[in-house]
Amino acid sequence: MADMTAGKKTETACRICGLDNGEVLFDEYGVPQYVICECCHNESGIGDDTLTQVRELRGYWVGHGAQWHDPKRKPVDWDLLQQIGNLPPEWR
Repeated sequence: MADMTAGKKTETACRICGLDNGEVLFDEYGVPQYVICECCHNESGIGDDTLTQVRELRGYWVGHGAQWHDPKRKPVDWDLLQQIGNLPPEWR
């Protein structure tokens, strides 16, 4: 019997802002885990299931200054472009 999970992986980077703290946002089957991003405050599985939605939410977030929802959690050396680089290619 073939391994049904071969080639599948979990997603840990937020589809909106690219924050990747290692927490699983979508499991190996693509099922959202409904985790709220501490940076952009998007909840995985809510409004981020199509590329159009993701781009609209990202544009809104960046257009409003790419503010962290909880500024106390923002790393001192935070770099927006570096974080955006974490975005999975299919969600850019």
